[in-house]
Amino acid sequence: MSGPATADEAPAEETAARARVPAWRGGFGRLWSAAVISRFGDSLRTAALPLLAASLTDDPLLIASVTACGYVPWLLFGLLGGAVADRVDQRRAMWAVDLVRGVLMAGFALAVALDHGTIALLLVLAFLLTTFQTLFDNAATALLPAVVPRETLAGANARLMTGQQVAGGFLAAPLVPALLILGASAPFAVNAATYVVGALLIASLRTDSPDRAPKTAGGTLRAEMAEGMRALWRDSALRGLSVATALTNIGMGALIATLVLHITGWLDAGNSGFAAAITAFSIAAVAGGLVAPRLAVRIGRIRSILVAGIVQTCALVALGTVRELWAAVAAMAVFGAMSMVWNVNQATLVQERSPAEMLGRISSAFRTLAIAGAPFGALLGGLVAGTWGLNTPALLAAGTFTLAVASLGALIN
Repeated sequence: MSGPATADEAPAEETAARARVPAWRGGFGRLWSAAVISRFGDSLRTAALPLLAASLTDDPLLIASVTACGYVPWLLFGLLGGAVADRVDQRRAMWAVDLVRGVLMAGFALAVALDHGTIALLLVLAFLLTTFQTLFDNAATALLPAVVPRETLAGANARLMTGQQVAGGFLAAPLVPALLILGASAPFAVNAATYVVGALLIASLRTDSPDRAPKTAGGTLRAEMAEGMRALWRDSALRGLSVATALTNIGMGALIATLVLHITGWLDAGNSGFAAAITAFSIAAVAGGLVAPRLAVRIGRIRSILVAGIVQTCALVALGTVRELWAAVAAMAVFGAMSMVWNVNQATLVQERSPAEMLGRISSAFRTLAIAGAPFGALLGGLVAGTWGLNTPALLAAGTFTLAVASLGALIN
């Protein structure tokens, strides 16, 4: 697995093979459907939650805290989720987690319908959902190579992420205002139902168990988590990419936590403007998903991520300086397209460079390091927005992306 940072820059023929897409049969179609349906529900919640938080308080720091609580479990349980994912039946873990999340969301929807929604409840919900997500996401990353041939991983990741963006942004975000007419609890009730449907689809998958090396006598989850961290750190490409992603996530945490205030407050564009910005991000991300594998064929995975980071930095500068809704929508569209280029190639790089029996632990180590800056960024975004203006989190994000681009540049010989 270890090697020079440019090991992913394979010959054109080999990289082109990796850009092939998988067949819908053999389980990928059901896995894709489960992922897309779940993202649809998650996006309803993601779009509605800050609006609900903003209706309960006008304190930027409290609103940002809701986002921060959605990141903290990765720091506490991310490595544990990866070690568990390498030990258990990943398919079974995924559908069980989805059922639990469905129950949690149904309870929250009921609380909101009965006017018992509070900031404290939002914080608890965000923390619990992400705690379960640490196991679900690591299991999903490890399961995909068991469902599709290894040479189609890039195409599979592109189809998964593109489908999720279509459902989550193009379909879900514009639907939120309509659902809110039915009641503040409606988006959360639909989210609960999507978890149940996703669980049923995942439970119907039939996959072979991955080959795993026998556990050593006295082996513990703690030792296995440490092994995953060491394996990640020995690979210079994955190590450098995890550091760069951590830097970008500081900025992303600040931006996401305060975007509703940026659009509805600084731009005075209201809830419809917020929905338009999110929709633009998601529609453009679909195009980014189509471009991502092809761009990797031409210039390599790490260079594709580097290009994406440079363009995203420019979009964030425009978002934070031009006080017009059209400029914000355009900036979010560019940012969305390049986010997909980054994410598809990042996920594929981790899967390609990790042994199957350690993929859960390596992916969890990567995610934990990468996400580490997000809760700090969310709180920092709330502080700078309240101190220097609602547009400053976007400029803060541009600064952290600049640092990430600089660190990625060092990986290119």
